[in-house]
Amino acid sequence: MALKKTRKDNYPEWYQNVISEADMAENSSSPGCMVIKPWGYGIWERIRDVFDEKIKSTDHENCYFPMFIPLSFFQKEAEHVDGFAKEMAVVTHSRLSMKDGKLTPDSELDEPLIVRPTSEAIIADSFSKWVKSYRDLPVLVNQWANVVRWEMRPRLFLRTREFLWQEGHTAHASAQEAETETKNMLEAYRELCEETLAMPVLVGRKPEHEKFPGAVDTYCVEAMMQDGKALQAGTSHFLGQNFAKAANISFVNKQNQSEYAYTTSWGVSTRLIGGVIMTHADDEGMVVPPKIAPYQVVIVPVIKKPEDEAAVTDYINTIVAELKKITPFGEKIRLKLDKRDRSSVDKFWEWTRKGAPVILEIGMRDAAAGKVMLKERIKINTPEAKSIISREELIDTLASRLERIQRDMFDAAKARLTSNIRTDVVTPEDFRAYFAQSNEWIEDGKTGKVAFVRGKWSGDPDSEALLKELKITIRCIPFDQSGTEGTCLLTGKPAKTDVIYARSY
Repeated sequence: MALKKTRKDNYPEWYQNVISEADMAENSSSPGCMVIKPWGYGIWERIRDVFDEKIKSTDHENCYFPMFIPLSFFQKEAEHVDGFAKEMAVVTHSRLSMKDGKLTPDSELDEPLIVRPTSEAIIADSFSKWVKSYRDLPVLVNQWANVVRWEMRPRLFLRTREFLWQEGHTAHASAQEAETETKNMLEAYRELCEETLAMPVLVGRKPEHEKFPGAVDTYCVEAMMQDGKALQAGTSHFLGQNFAKAANISFVNKQNQSEYAYTTSWGVSTRLIGGVIMTHADDEGMVVPPKIAPYQVVIVPVIKKPEDEAAVTDYINTIVAELKKITPFGEKIRLKLDKRDRSSVDKFWEWTRKGAPVILEIGMRDAAAGKVMLKERIKINTPEAKSIISREELIDTLASRLERIQRDMFDAAKARLTSNIRTDVVTPEDFRAYFAQSNEWIEDGKTGKVAFVRGKWSGDPDSEALLKELKITIRCIPFDQSGTEGTCLLTGKPAKTDVIYARSY
């Protein structure tokens, strides 16, 4: 029962179809915004909970800062403002009044307020009050919040005018300490993507023209989607003293001298859910890694006769009691008993569309024989998709089964990434020909026709215009540089730097 649009038919429509059929989110009546529905929000809660534990385990603390930021705070950091100016939502009035039967803005504010696009400016103001001495450092805080960026081409989870995210902000006594923090949190994002989302990523530094506005260095994790395009999954920024100087985050050091602090910021957002969709979903719908599935196991009762209901229910309740003792990944299992008054077939396909990792169908025949019908979502169109196993085998193997599903999902995505990084494109002519192709889906064990190219870049400023012409970007400068010399794929000039070229979301 494939979706209305498959990946091969129309990848963008397939993506929207997955979200709709999995009942994850929908476009809001508020233009450019989305409503995140329970299944989609449940996935975000799991991502949040896993990463929140990581944040706290590394001595960061959660807090909250205002979503309304005075315009003057942004004006202190010109480069930062310029980078976000076109995306800012501005509040200019404080109330409405009725005039001629219409609500009209009234009471203009003395100073416009920016609806939080990112919080460096407002948090730097607080840091300037908190930090007076080297003994006050480091400051390690994080907030889970919403942000607003006035996106003109919204797409659910990937780009909407309001979205959810986590943003960490820290202040340090030395540049070295701040740079270490920046790279440590980048590694935390790599772990989140690969170990929790089963989404392999490349790690590296952004080129100068792709840096976060106002940053000294921006580091990133980049994932490859099934159509070969890149998705920036998370960023970590070393801000140097730029924001500290603008906001006067200064302290007296051990030598009794005044100096500015070194700051960092780092964040991921609900676009991770878009990444999970485009990494794992198939032509039947969503496929959710067990670690972030709101329900890892869904039980669908199959009751064909009213007189069977009591026996089937009792048998299922016995199984549920045993399953609740299981701890896959060292955590309490998350399971759902679907008691809704709908046909078992409809419920099975609904949970298949949602991507629940394991679906159990249990009827009178199963109850009488002490068995269950088990279906794994990642095997839905294979001969191994379903199996009839004993209740004892279910209890004994379910934890390891979920852990194996998590590994299999990562391994499949990793193999796709590895096999679709081209290193044999070595001349500007071949490079242009390669990216002249479309990103159409193909079914030969690989992804789209166009994916990633790892090749040389000279760093020449003129190359930025060539990137725009080809409609591609430099996703990152990988940490694992080869050290060899070659030819820049954009300019043809001698080059030593290895970069990842790709189309992107």
